[in-house]
Amino acid sequence: MPELPEVETTRRGIAPHCEGQTISRVTVRNGNLRWPVPEDLAQRLEGQIIRSVDRRAKYLFLNLDEGSVIVHLGMSGSLRVITDNTPPLTHDHIELALATGATLRFNDPRRFGCWLWSDSAPSHPLITNLGPEPLSADFNGPMLFRLSRSKQTPVKSFIMDSHVVVGVGNIYANEALFKAGIHPKRKAGRISLDRYHRLAEAIRETLSAAILMGGTTLRDFVNSDGKPGYFAQSLLVYGRTGEPCKECGAPLKEIRMNNRSTVYCPRCQR
Repeated sequence: MPELPEVETTRRGIAPHCEGQTISRVTVRNGNLRWPVPEDLAQRLEGQIIRSVDRRAKYLFLNLDEGSVIVHLGMSGSLRVITDNTPPLTHDHIELALATGATLRFNDPRRFGCWLWSDSAPSHPLITNLGPEPLSADFNGPMLFRLSRSKQTPVKSFIMDSHVVVGVGNIYANEALFKAGIHPKRKAGRISLDRYHRLAEAIRETLSAAILMGGTTLRDFVNSDGKPGYFAQSLLVYGRTGEPCKECGAPLKEIRMNNRSTVYCPRCQR
């Protein structure tokens, strides 16, 4: 599933080809996504200029002079800029033809993504209650400490709650908790301010590194009929069950939390 770094990489990949460009034609081949694509999407978009491509959490905004398109990649979606005559693939459900001759294509085999219209994207119901961006100044240890008081929720679930902070998916939660030395099942309300300082910094560091590595794949967003490779991460714990901890050498353990794989070091994380 595309997570925040992958979505940010997508934004950076398509923005130079879309920003400032006029939408000349909109084709919706299959509007039956997670929510139905608005029937008047083509009418709203054709002739408008894409002023900017922004991101909030895992949502992309195609901002126009009048309104915005809110795009979510779902579990299997991707966006591509096509500058040649590559024919559409089976799951290329939506495309925006630009006046430059390029085409922005949305591919989504599982159709859990979305394309929605909003007069004001930041005030859309999907967006308004989201927590802060993890790389913003609004996100820090004191904020996590304050929100966690009296919480009996495991800290891993707490930091994956998009009302607390956006973009901390399962892989990144595993990695950040390891870097901060915090056991994933420890109750959020039982963690000190000092440890939340370390955790906030670990989340920021993990996501920043992932976005930085994703920058090497920006070329993959043009004229490719496959999925973006995004980046090959050097993971410390996730996917390494039973292997030695890179810090202490103890075998890494795995548990299931909310039906998700959770890998941790029994010595380093407390």
